[in-house]
Amino acid sequence: MHARIRVVGAHTAIVTPFTDDGSAIDAARLDSQVARQCDGGVTSVVPCGTTGEAPTLEEHEHAGVVERAVAVAHGRGVQVIAGAGSNSTAHAVRMHRTVAGLGADAALHVAPYYNKPSQEGIYRHFMTVADSCDLPIVLYSIPGRCGVAILPETVERLSAHPNIVAIKEATGSLDSASEIRRRCALPILSGDDSLTIGFAAVGAVGVVSVISNIAPARVSAMCSALAANDLASARQIHESLYPLARGLLSIDTNPVPVKCALELMGLDSGAVRLPLVRASEQARAQVRALLAHSRGSLDAPASPARAAAAVA
Repeated sequence: MHARIRVVGAHTAIVTPFTDDGSAIDAARLDSQVARQCDGGVTSVVPCGTTGEAPTLEEHEHAGVVERAVAVAHGRGVQVIAGAGSNSTAHAVRMHRTVAGLGADAALHVAPYYNKPSQEGIYRHFMTVADSCDLPIVLYSIPGRCGVAILPETVERLSAHPNIVAIKEATGSLDSASEIRRRCALPILSGDDSLTIGFAAVGAVGVVSVISNIAPARVSAMCSALAANDLASARQIHESLYPLARGLLSIDTNPVPVKCALELMGLDSGAVRLPLVRASEQARAQVRALLAHSRGSLDAPASPARAAAAVA
């Protein structure tokens, strides 16, 4: 395991707060969101990923989000794993060097999307990025969005590079995670909140979580219980979070429902950027019902007003 990065635990794939019209980054809300994650005990914040709407960010905005996340998180002793992936290898290298220069502790690199490269192409893509500078890389396999998976045999080959330190497995496949663990010692992070406990059973050491935007302390506690082999406590937290984990990622495209939930809790603007659109009234009603049903699973709100907003 790379000496400069802690892999075990909860890593929050944090939303990018926009101004109400979606035209700019809301810096104050971003700082507040990062601070809340740190206070919740997460191992890392992960800005500019899928949940952070990275495909809609201009490069200067992307850099600005990472810079602010680093400033706030490092001030509280929390890591930053910055999204830097691209389907252009040259662009991925440029973003990798950019986030390294901004002080990120590691970079999250998704498999090249849309191009649908072969496994050899995927291997060469990641090796090129890993060779470009001495910044740890967390691989990110999410075939549902990319059209291709990083297959276990390719993960095994890539794990030999000293800068490749973990993989976020969002394949939804315990078989894939099991095969990776059988082939190599590269740490695995679940890429699906509903599967964190199942992935842990086959060797995963944590999660890159969406639900921890809403309940960072609860997700962190579940990961701590799993690390301590306290399955009873972990399962209790899993069962309490499961309706949120499944519901918020099925009502609409991530991060639309999560931003809606944060808005209802008084924690975010709820604005998303085109081509995503705000949650419909029907979706908002579903999110509100999920929050009301899950009141006992949510972290303590910052104020009574926020508690009321979550269930109004």
